[in-house]
Amino acid sequence: MKFYTLLNITAAAMVSLALPACHADNDELKHHHHGAEEEAEMEATGHNHGEIVLDPHMAEKMGVATEKVAPGVFSDVIHTSGAVVEAPGSTAVVPAPASGTVRFASGIVPGAKVGRGASIASISTSAVAGGNTNEAARLALAAAKAELDRVTPLHADGIVSTRDYNAARAAYDAARAAYSAGASSGVAKAPASGVISSLLVSDGAYVNAGDALAQIASSADMTLRADLPERYAAQAPALTSARVGFSSSDSLFTLTRSAAAVSATSTPGYVPVYFTFRSDGTIPVGAIADVYLLGRERGNVISVPVAAISEQQGNTFVFVRLDEDCYHKVPVKTGASDGARVEILTGLEPGAEVVISGATAVRLAESSGVVPEGHSHNH
Repeated sequence: MKFYTLLNITAAAMVSLALPACHADNDELKHHHHGAEEEAEMEATGHNHGEIVLDPHMAEKMGVATEKVAPGVFSDVIHTSGAVVEAPGSTAVVPAPASGTVRFASGIVPGAKVGRGASIASISTSAVAGGNTNEAARLALAAAKAELDRVTPLHADGIVSTRDYNAARAAYDAARAAYSAGASSGVAKAPASGVISSLLVSDGAYVNAGDALAQIASSADMTLRADLPERYAAQAPALTSARVGFSSSDSLFTLTRSAAAVSATSTPGYVPVYFTFRSDGTIPVGAIADVYLLGRERGNVISVPVAAISEQQGNTFVFVRLDEDCYHKVPVKTGASDGARVEILTGLEPGAEVVISGATAVRLAESSGVVPEGHSHNH
């Protein structure tokens, strides 16, 4: 997980030039008190009690935001992986109408919405070895129909025997069965309305008649299979929700456990747990997920957003705002993460004002190393 972003040199210069004085009022209330253990850790890691000064206008401009620490509810978390699987009856397959080279229609990409009967791809049979078999079937059908049309009135007049008439009729029926009007057009059409969940072949690839070209999620509801390690199987009934991240999205999805029970899996050592969610069309079947299974809730837990955590040289910190323009780097010990927030075991007390976004701006101000003379929250 990336906690920092790079800012340009101009931004860094603006921070270092805009360093006001720290306010001394209410110093005793706003100062973070460290125990002996934290003091030793700060000395060992080279971090002291020095304030970080950042002009409030600059902080606002660079997106610095804070949150007051308060105990709250936090769930037990099991961090695992999962994948989006097909829900029964929710996926339609687009077949190739003929053998040949496939060309997808404009705009046909994963996530695109299509209606029933919409053109998905065209099949070119010009490069098919042995010629266009469907065209040959069309010509055979035309010839068989012409022969049937010829013998039908002659059979009625008794000129052609019933045996010859039946043979012409059978030849026509066989030719009609061999010919596909859809294959003749070379156009693969959507069998149902929905969202393109995946393309199963590459544009320009050779396919055989009947090969699956694409999948359409005919329902917006999708299923996530989370792989629960067997050692946690006893906790499965309590896992009623999950937070899930996908590589194709910057957002975390909060999912609700589906009615499907825990079932057997072909993956040794894991038990599948299923969740349902409504897709926006950007998550295809087969997408791999980062899953935080949420279980029993615990009260009186201090936690901060994931973005509040900073790491330097193997140590974990948060930035605490002391007053309008002064900040302090505080070492913390973290516990579990549910994907959105991180449990803080030691280092923060209720009421502390933690930086939850724009931490890079505070880090730049810290690296400037400038503290106006006569302004300090140190004892």
